[in-house]
Amino acid sequence: MREKRTVRKIVTLVLLVAWLVVAFIGYRLTHADSAGGLKTITIGYQAGDEFDISKTRGEFAKKMKAKGYKVKFKEFSNGSAEMQALASGNIDYARTGDTPGVTALASGTKLTYIAAGADKANGSGILVKNDSGIDSLSDLKGKTIAYTKGTSSEYMLRMALKKAGLSTSDVTLKNLDQSAASVAYNNGEVDAWANWDPATSQAEVTGNSKLLINGKTLGVNNRSYLMASTSFAEDNEEASRLIIKYANQDMQWANKHKSKVIKMMAKKLKLSTKVVTKMVNRRSYSWEAMTKATVKEEQEIADLFYQAKVITKKVDISDHVQYLK
Repeated sequence: MREKRTVRKIVTLVLLVAWLVVAFIGYRLTHADSAGGLKTITIGYQAGDEFDISKTRGEFAKKMKAKGYKVKFKEFSNGSAEMQALASGNIDYARTGDTPGVTALASGTKLTYIAAGADKANGSGILVKNDSGIDSLSDLKGKTIAYTKGTSSEYMLRMALKKAGLSTSDVTLKNLDQSAASVAYNNGEVDAWANWDPATSQAEVTGNSKLLINGKTLGVNNRSYLMASTSFAEDNEEASRLIIKYANQDMQWANKHKSKVIKMMAKKLKLSTKVVTKMVNRRSYSWEAMTKATVKEEQEIADLFYQAKVITKKVDISDHVQYLK
């Protein structure tokens, strides 16, 4: 009897060791480049954003590789989709606008703010057709407006309605993803569309449209933020510091070489040079570690969303920030 128990213990121990070995190998395959022993990090981004520039230019990945990291990029249509990918572990970092992190935290996602980018206030806002007869925010009353829930477009829209003295009951809101909203707007199924560059530039240049109001007028910065899952952020401060450093170097290059950025991104995005010129020339680029000022900006969004019952859980952004020097 004792011999059988001993055998069982040995077999259990062997199986446990085997499982640990398999798990370790799986982890290594997921997080390391088998050829060079590089740790793989995956960054989520959106078309035309800062990391799209870094990805297309190529210098960022080279610099990270020299420090022992293999960078992979995954493109998403909006920040809400990125938050889902971050929560499930499909990406390590997410570059989004100013709103997805707030709604994700409220839904229970454990994430940490790593860095903040420059604002995109001039290229974000509410699009209307030039011949729509909508010339002021008050003209939105009774109109149908497209937006994407959980993204910066929702915050901009609510701020615009507030500025006009309107409520959500004064308009018809349509929650649509980017592609569906584009079709609905171009087909006249909605009267207005809350959005950001490059979609806004494209609509203005080629779609007989204008920005009824932009983020600058609204006091909405639509700043970029870089986030990671909390556990990943805690274990990878070195990688985060390097990302901020090298990504910001790309951004400073972009500020000094806008003509090159326009040519490069027009080809990458498959958009006309005129559209990309408008997008690039009305903004600047940067990345920096989180500050109290950028935390305050996010907190204002969280407070407005809680008051409007967009989120049902009060969020304290300062509890979810990593201040890296």
